[in-house]
Amino acid sequence: MNASVRLSVSSLRAHKRRFAGTFLAVFLGVAFLAGTLVMGDTLRASFDSMFGNATSGTDAVVRSADVITTPGESQGVRRPVDADLVEAVERVPGVAAAVPNIEGAGQLLGADGEPIGGQGPPTLAGNWITDPQLNPYELAEGRAPEKSGEVVVNRGTAERGDLKIGDTTTLRTPEPVEVTIVGLATFGGEDGMAQVTFTGMTQADAEKYLTARPGDAAGILVRAGPGVGEQELVDRLTPVLPKGVEALTGQESAEENTEMISSQFLTVFTTFLLVFSGVALLVATFSIHNTFAIVVAQRTRENALLRALGASRRQVTASTLVEAGAVAVTASAAGLAGGIGVATGLQALFPAIGFPFPEGDLVVKALSLVLPLAVGIVVCLGSALLPAVRAGRTAPLAALRETAVDSSGASRVRAVTGTSLAALALALTLTGVLVSPSVWLAGSGAVLALVSFVVLGPVASTTAVRVLGGPLDRLRGVTGSLARRNALRSPKRTAATASALMIGVAVVSLFTVFGASLKATMDQTVSRSFAGDVAISTPSFGGGGSGLSPELAGAIVQLPEVDTAVGLGSGVAEVDGQGRALTVTDPAALERTFDLGAVRGSLDALGTDGIAITGKEADKQDLTIGDTARLTFTDGRSETFTVRAVYGQSELAGDYVITRAAWAPHRIQDSDRLVAVSFEDGVSTDAGKAAVEGVAAQYGNPDVQTRDEYAQSSAGGIDMMLTLVYALLALAVLIALLGIANTLTLAIHERTRELGLLRAVGQTRPQLRAMVRWESVLVAGFGTAGGLGLGAFLGWVLVEASDGASDSAFAFAMPPVQLAVVALVGLAAGALAGLRPARRAARLDVLRAIATE
Repeated sequence: MNASVRLSVSSLRAHKRRFAGTFLAVFLGVAFLAGTLVMGDTLRASFDSMFGNATSGTDAVVRSADVITTPGESQGVRRPVDADLVEAVERVPGVAAAVPNIEGAGQLLGADGEPIGGQGPPTLAGNWITDPQLNPYELAEGRAPEKSGEVVVNRGTAERGDLKIGDTTTLRTPEPVEVTIVGLATFGGEDGMAQVTFTGMTQADAEKYLTARPGDAAGILVRAGPGVGEQELVDRLTPVLPKGVEALTGQESAEENTEMISSQFLTVFTTFLLVFSGVALLVATFSIHNTFAIVVAQRTRENALLRALGASRRQVTASTLVEAGAVAVTASAAGLAGGIGVATGLQALFPAIGFPFPEGDLVVKALSLVLPLAVGIVVCLGSALLPAVRAGRTAPLAALRETAVDSSGASRVRAVTGTSLAALALALTLTGVLVSPSVWLAGSGAVLALVSFVVLGPVASTTAVRVLGGPLDRLRGVTGSLARRNALRSPKRTAATASALMIGVAVVSLFTVFGASLKATMDQTVSRSFAGDVAISTPSFGGGGSGLSPELAGAIVQLPEVDTAVGLGSGVAEVDGQGRALTVTDPAALERTFDLGAVRGSLDALGTDGIAITGKEADKQDLTIGDTARLTFTDGRSETFTVRAVYGQSELAGDYVITRAAWAPHRIQDSDRLVAVSFEDGVSTDAGKAAVEGVAAQYGNPDVQTRDEYAQSSAGGIDMMLTLVYALLALAVLIALLGIANTLTLAIHERTRELGLLRAVGQTRPQLRAMVRWESVLVAGFGTAGGLGLGAFLGWVLVEASDGASDSAFAFAMPPVQLAVVALVGLAAGALAGLRPARRAARLDVLRAIATE
């Protein structure tokens, strides 16, 4: 083994450049993985610290124990508590202070009249708590609100909206309220809780605009007296609390808030980044394997000579693995340092693009160092294992051969195995998508499809390169013909090099197809369900935005240009014990403005005790017209509702519909998510839209859009998602390009004498450079074509699987322009990867090249 180590160290010293591409591939993959883990640790620690600082004066929180959670929501909706309970809490021994905490949705308009925030994180409003120890916000400038219309906002919100103390603006609650800013606040020492906006009002204003009834509160914050611990305080409070109300310690409340952010955002965020780290490392695996395969092939005579001199198979194999281990350890260690830099860069980048995470020092946990280091070493050694075993099997007589014959592309076993895997992948996928919908079957088929592409690569590369390189013979003459023949020389090498790029292009194509399908689905949903002329909405997703005033639809319908205006509000209730989202609306107007499909029963007859449901939900709950269902609302009251209508489509209308009169006794903070407007006959879209905009301006100036504009804006977040995906996939594509460049560089070293002879018989330097570049383009073209085909197939699988797992109908769309751009970028990337090897080849000294053994 000592001899193997010495031989490996000597080889590494003599051929450092051979492993430069491998080093960079491992370095980049490990750096991205380590950076993601460190960033996740840092964010969790920052939120822990921020919530801990903000709630350090709160020793207990009193709140409702009842929560209704609907499918797809993790937080749920709690019923309010009676603010009068403060008096009973204050009488408990050990309580120093208790204040009601009123909270609701409230979105400020900036100085330019545009809403601040609302793109995901909540936009909150509440009562400004005068006890500084119980208030999670700390007054940084100005004063607290003292009379109606005065507010305090967090400093980050004011900066984003270009607002300052003394400015007057509008707060959507969703009713538009004119407010004057009298103070700026911080949260836990920060300008705000990430992108969450907060507006603090007087208690009277908060009760008026944020609750359905005066005296309701989200909870009660309690501060303990001297010598009373948090748990002791909770134990004293519990006996005096009414049924359905609970107390928890301030620490438990802070941990719950942190866990909520962790489960709803941080986990998704870090998982998203880890997926792309995995893609980058998978691409790196192909590049590393190809490098070692080429190095082993180039050292066939050297390894054979070692065998002839007495070296065992194990020693030759160990020598190659020691080289791989040395590269793995150094590159992974360097990647850890690079990961710290990546985390620092992400910490600076995200605030710059609108994600102001809490500030704080980087937190580096042991797992965030050990895991990337181990992954980097395992990936590198695993990628080099097969070439190392192949090196150990080198026969001593191979030392007498001039060259090795590569017949890997013509392997019958490979062709049969790859074809069988492809057939099995297709069968599993079609079964999981079309026959018996199953995400596991479809996912297994997709993975097998990727494996079959890799296995069939060397078999397909010969035909693919001949087809792709055919035009080169006519366009570039002898130079193009030589480039094509060089790419055909080693099918396995060409396929392995192209596979790295293929995976990157496949993932890009997958998200491109899926994004286009989501847009087409949204367009189909609006076109099929929405029969109105314009839509009014607040641009928001997630928990952001304040919604629309329920009075807006009634004001718009008074316009002479308008035939029907219907608002769609939201509510929640337990239907026979299961949490469900409710659509609160005027059912008669809903039927005139939305295509609900076939309707059985009567939507006009819902009244205050009737409900309408979709046919799919009726089948699921085993309900039909005339049956009754028990609805339990967030206020704790239960009522029996009769099913009076069953309708077909639910994309925009939801699965359960009740009237506003039925919802009114149970509402908390009422708002509409959408107002659909139909014009009178003969009214043009422009004239009707202008009239509606005039009324909407009096209700916080929400967006008024045509049907097409509404469909486009509803899918607006998809482009943002795709931009982020493309930026993250750039790392995988970069690693693939390094793999192509490294392969060409090693191939040039292998063909040094051949290149010298070509120069000797008259090939010019520009022709030699062009030959190498075109060879790179052919390899990239093969990888790009395979990636486009695989990505489109996987995109179809993802769309169909989503369609089977969802109640909504997904539309599949293949965007030709975007995919053509991906193809051009892939080819351009190939040309770019060939620049450095081409320059190196052109600089070869002719006489020395000819003399090379």
